Amino acid sequence: MRINELSLREKIGQMIMAGMESNCITPKIEELITQYKVGGIILYRKNFKNYDEMLSLISKLKQLNKPNKIPLFIAIDQEGGRVNRMPKEILNLPSPYKIATNTSIEGVKKSAQIIGKLLKKSGYNLNFAPVMDIKRFANNHAIGDRCYSEDKEEVTKYGLAFMEELQKQGIISVIKHYPGHGATKKDSHFWLPVVKDKIEKIEQEDMYPFKEAIKNGADAILVGHLLVKDVSRKYPASLSKTLISKYLRMKYHYNGLIIADDLKMKAINFIYGTNFAIEKAVEAGNDVIIVRLPKEKQLIEKIESLVKSRKIKEARINRSVIRIIKIKEKYNISDDELSEGVDIEEINEEIMELRKKCGL
Repeated sequence: MRINELSLREKIGQMIMAGMESNCITPKIEELITQYKVGGIILYRKNFKNYDEMLSLISKLKQLNKPNKIPLFIAIDQEGGRVNRMPKEILNLPSPYKIATNTSIEGVKKSAQIIGKLLKKSGYNLNFAPVMDIKRFANNHAIGDRCYSEDKEEVTKYGLAFMEELQKQGIISVIKHYPGHGATKKDSHFWLPVVKDKIEKIEQEDMYPFKEAIKNGADAILVGHLLVKDVSRKYPASLSKTLISKYLRMKYHYNGLIIADDLKMKAINFIYGTNFAIEKAVEAGNDVIIVRLPKEKQLIEKIESLVKSRKIKEARINRSVIRIIKIKEKYNISDDELSEGVDIEEINEEIMELRKKCGL
């Protein structure tokens, strides 16, 4: 697929990952796929009642997108522990912290193999995992036991192992939450977390696992809604050209996919407003923007108007779409790929074995 084969609206649509509010394909979702050509759909447990319904929904989404020029990202957050999006027939894996603490590197690899196989056979192609933040607070903290360790070297070791195993299974691994959510107590779902450390310290500590992941073939990075006061007093990392373009792109020579965390989060929606935030997210250099709102199509039209009025250059949009196409081609993403499903009894046995090793 060549960039000049796409209309401006098709290109902008590729940069949007939309959410679903129901467990069926509504006229709104159908319109987003068929008319606005969104690049991906992110699914949550609320979108299906059981495993068969999940397989059916994924299949229907791909069928709906087939006439379009570029296949869909079918995405999910599947970390294990507190962040578990699978239907209830599938046993839950222990938290990343518990797995790392009790089983070390082999358990972390095994958890990624299980998740990768489960997602791939179910029809997914992108997973927002692993968390590469450093654990500094209690297990029930916003990040807490979603981290692997309190030590940056351990976080890096386990995070890379998980990322690489997902990649081997044919799943795009999105490491998160750059530049490091472990440095702040607040939860960006509800508040705007502020990181008060100097950027030199953040680079040495919280950004270290991300820098190492870039060196080791990271395909995608999720940028968090974290205000790093030392470099960007007005905007969080997800809207900051400094933290995205100056650091990720220029200093760390990263040319993979950059994804802005969900703009529906209160940290963004209430403080900046969605229209303004999506403009800043594009200007900052994000390639994909997660938007779980009732007005995704208006936001696509908003970006389109900004490009036509030359407030955003079309060359800026093109750079992101080229990266999106490149990664979809790298992973052979196709709407023709059938979801064969997993043997639930067999996958649960593998999960149970890991749970026992973690004392669950």
